Amino acid sequence: MSLIKPFKALRPSIKMAEKVIAPPYDVLNSKEARDMAKDMPYSFLHISKPEIDLDESIKFNDEKVYEKGAENLEKFINEEILFQDKEDCLYLYEISLNGITQTGFGCIASIDAYDKNIIKKHEYTTPVKEDDRVLNITKLKAQTGPVLLTYKKNDQLQDILKESKEDQPIYNVKAHDSSIHKIWLINENKKIEKIVNEINSIGTLFIADGHHRSAAASRVRKKLLEDKSNTEKENINYFLAVAFPHNEMNILDYNRVVNGLNGYSKDSFIERLYENFVVKEAKETFKPSERNHFGMYLEGSWYHLSLKESEDPVHHPVKSLDVSILHDLIISPLLDIKDERRDKRIGFVGGARGLKELEKKVNEENYDVAFTLFPTPIESLIEVAEANEVMPPKSTWFEPKLLDGLISHKLY
Repeated sequence: MSLIKPFKALRPSIKMAEKVIAPPYDVLNSKEARDMAKDMPYSFLHISKPEIDLDESIKFNDEKVYEKGAENLEKFINEEILFQDKEDCLYLYEISLNGITQTGFGCIASIDAYDKNIIKKHEYTTPVKEDDRVLNITKLKAQTGPVLLTYKKNDQLQDILKESKEDQPIYNVKAHDSSIHKIWLINENKKIEKIVNEINSIGTLFIADGHHRSAAASRVRKKLLEDKSNTEKENINYFLAVAFPHNEMNILDYNRVVNGLNGYSKDSFIERLYENFVVKEAKETFKPSERNHFGMYLEGSWYHLSLKESEDPVHHPVKSLDVSILHDLIISPLLDIKDERRDKRIGFVGGARGLKELEKKVNEENYDVAFTLFPTPIESLIEVAEANEVMPPKSTWFEPKLLDGLISHKLY
């Protein structure tokens, strides 16, 4: 089964690219998007988060929002802010931030391979978020947010990609977070064939980030195929993706904040922690530098929690993850949060926002305690996916993020 194929990307004109690019739709709330897009009429946020162009009282998943997104996309195309390539291409994609560079390629990935778990998952999706993407893709008739894929390092593929970077990139843009994004066009048939064959020989791809986007693409395809007239629309069988080798992926910590201590006082809560952890008060913010260590911020003080050796679980792809240990020993039994996907008492803060953001949420918002974790290794993600297991929600935060707006996939 072919895992990927080239496609005709919908992308910005060269001169407009810097004005179009935007962070991924799911890292900003509506207010943040509205503020970022202020006085930026060509920001892709007008397509990916079109509620910013409507009254603030309108919810993000109102039918009017999806209609506005489609209207804005059509406008960008008509005004030649965006155009579509005339031939199938792959798109070499390089991201650099803080001395770290990763190089992969933009493509469209097989929904058949996804449905058969050859493109492997490691997370469950949240129904309301998946429904949002289904409605978004359906109304736009396009996929505008790439799924982040990874594959086990392949030397032959790396040589091909390195060779492709010898020419000048078609895009070289600086994102809001200071990351640099470059894209090279790969339109030589022999080179495309080499890359596609090499990926197919690997046999498996892994979803790193974008489970809602890929799940939504599968649902949209299934719905479209109910109408026999859509069977000839080849592109509906694929979802937009950018794939990077696993050794270049950069994962940050994904931390937790919780509302309420489930009836415990500060002292009684810490007393319970001693059952499974060595607890020490820290002199300053504490960020773990190894697995089985956690930071905790409670009532203005930081603590270092280290798992007692006797409590370290027998190795299991999921149970031995730090996010699982935190859930199984603290979040669930002590704070009474059984389902982190649905319980509104728990919040998640990506490592890119820093530890001060955790302090702010506890000091100024409706949260009482924060926990910091050591980043989940990419090898653990692959191990979980290969075992057909599922990670706890919000186990990984990939940084830097792919941009919205540089490449999109028109279904028909």
